[in-house]
Amino acid sequence: MKDASLEDFVQQSRRMCEEAGMDPAEIRIPKEKMSAEELAEKRDEYDEILEVVDFFAKKVLHSLAGTPVLIVISDEKGFILKIDGDETIRSTIQQLGIETGVRFTQEDLGTNVISLALQQEHPVALIGDDHYFEFLHGSACYSAPFHYTDLDNLLGTVSIMTGIQLENSLFLNMLMNVVDSIERELLLRKQNRRLNILNQIMLQRTRNAVIITDTEGTVTEYNDFAEKLSGFKREEIIGRDIFKSDITGDYFYQVLHHEKQFKDVEMKFINNLNHEHICLFDAQPIYDAKNAKIIGAFAQLRDITERYQLQEQYNYLAYHDELTTLPNRRYFQNELEDLIAQGATGTALLLIDLDGFKNINDTFGHSNGDKLLQSVAERLQNCVDSSQLLARISGDEFMVLLTDVTSETSVNQFAKHLLDQFQQPFYLGERSFYMTASIGAAVYEEIPPSLEDYMVHVDAAMYKAKSQGKNDYRMFSPEMYVNSSDELLLENDLRAAVRNNELRLFYQPLVETNTGHISGFEALIRWQHPERGMLSPSAFIPLAEKTGLIVPIGDWVIQEACRQHMQWLSEGLPPLKISLNLSAQQFLKQDFTEFTADVITRSGIDPRYLDFEITESMAMDFNYAASVLEELKGLGLAISMDDFGTGYSSLFYLKQFRIDTLKIDKFFVDDLAAGSNGAALIKTIIAMAGALELHVTAEGVEEWCQFKTLRDLGCTYIQGYYFMEPISPDTISTSYHELQQRIAEKTAG
Repeated sequence: MKDASLEDFVQQSRRMCEEAGMDPAEIRIPKEKMSAEELAEKRDEYDEILEVVDFFAKKVLHSLAGTPVLIVISDEKGFILKIDGDETIRSTIQQLGIETGVRFTQEDLGTNVISLALQQEHPVALIGDDHYFEFLHGSACYSAPFHYTDLDNLLGTVSIMTGIQLENSLFLNMLMNVVDSIERELLLRKQNRRLNILNQIMLQRTRNAVIITDTEGTVTEYNDFAEKLSGFKREEIIGRDIFKSDITGDYFYQVLHHEKQFKDVEMKFINNLNHEHICLFDAQPIYDAKNAKIIGAFAQLRDITERYQLQEQYNYLAYHDELTTLPNRRYFQNELEDLIAQGATGTALLLIDLDGFKNINDTFGHSNGDKLLQSVAERLQNCVDSSQLLARISGDEFMVLLTDVTSETSVNQFAKHLLDQFQQPFYLGERSFYMTASIGAAVYEEIPPSLEDYMVHVDAAMYKAKSQGKNDYRMFSPEMYVNSSDELLLENDLRAAVRNNELRLFYQPLVETNTGHISGFEALIRWQHPERGMLSPSAFIPLAEKTGLIVPIGDWVIQEACRQHMQWLSEGLPPLKISLNLSAQQFLKQDFTEFTADVITRSGIDPRYLDFEITESMAMDFNYAASVLEELKGLGLAISMDDFGTGYSSLFYLKQFRIDTLKIDKFFVDDLAAGSNGAALIKTIIAMAGALELHVTAEGVEEWCQFKTLRDLGCTYIQGYYFMEPISPDTISTSYHELQQRIAEKTAG
């Protein structure tokens, strides 16, 4: 619910729009727009401000990765200076004439967050029809002004734009925190500039070596700092011929004989005490004010040794990773660009990405994550020689550049050598654990097409390695290319899929181990694409998560599963529990519990026959997850922990959350057939679940021996292709009893 004061100025704005005769159905285009020159001039003026705001805006985008949002930065008059974020939203608003350089005013765009935030000078949220014009009703917009706080000088706004289905008051809180950080950083920079100016004045007065000569070049003045800088005592220099100095003699000659002046000449020398110094040298003639004749020369040397060394260090850090001391992305790209420019042939690139590194940070903390990265860097460094380049290019990604490559086989061997470095455990204090990596490689016998293509190739190969089980490497091949235009078309089709009734739910039986009785079904989504045929979840769920479409799709799954359950009841089937997988975005929606309760009420389903499956990632925000799970349990439905045993925090969650069922990951079930110690692990999980009074479901059971072992170990439920692949709801309606009989026979062996 909005604050009453916010309601007042929003309503006042809408009344002004009505009184101005604006048509809400009209699509308004901003009338005022800066020229390219004006926009460039404004950005130059706002250069430091934009740098600070853009830094924090990118942090917001990174924290909301996977959520379609747009960040908009305006100046104090409402002119848009930068737009960043989701390309789909950006493309949509560009069609409405909203782009950099245009001005947001109430007169043009009616009730909008930018104008209101500037007018009210406090954060503003407009959701859906809070906007005056209907073309903005599908959006949720948030804006907060920022100032120079020492002058209370309004500088502009930072705004977030997203779809109304993702409306969340946390966006406004996030903006307020970001603006506070922006204002503090701007104030700190201003204060630092003032301090730098004062420091420069003090340095000029107290830390300059001063040398004065007469017209013949004889030194007449030599101050204290000149003594310290040179290592010579004043009495050793006064009266000497400056022209004989190897360091400054030629400069003084030019000043006294040709009236030249020198400014900021960089000098590097070893002084009389064998200390190296770097100085900036200034020199000029001294004139008799009355006769305008040269009466001598004045010179000063400013010692910049410390600054020079710091600059050297900064230059080093600009091209090296501070944590691991490896070359960084900038250094690596420069080297690669040089090779391509030189027409180098026989090159190979390998991208190494750690598997599950985020879980390390989340579980053991970032400081331990840093120690792990240092250990990984050390092991990888041992694999490369002086002709090869290893770099850390991002958080948990490393790259290796190989030259003079003669065959793909040698690159394969090198990739295997890199993976071998992860065979031994890593140590964090007294803890030891294993870390794996996925590697993508690309080899070019000829000149690589471009730096961008090269990077895209190894990235595609690395993701292929991850998608096929991780802890492996893949060599790039052309079919790995994901055509961006195809993805855009698929996204457009996916947006229409729910509306066009193209999504389908198939159902896989959950079988009671001892009786062979069907206790329920897990609902699994498919997409009946009008042109591409039936698509599995792997073909479109990652895209749905990336674009935010996973939320409406997930909502549809819950509604459709409840509807199907009630239809089966009306057809005479027994009440069957339905298990549904929740997405993280869906689970984090603030109104998720209310939505679920509404679906239960409207469908008439008994909530005892609904089972929501969650994963550990959804529970990272412990307080939020605990609250939502408690609300869902209050509705009467069941909760399962999916993929149990593959994460780091499951035992903690089981202790804190009201979980009904553990679902043992297929990884452990496969281990049964392999004849390893998988049975012992599963036995431990089942015993622990029994102590906690939890049911256990084993997923991915494909063979009789797996089923028999699980039954002997006391597993409650079984699911997998051994019994049946996912089937259509119509098949269940028409053949339920035959399906039940077939499963009972398989249970008996």
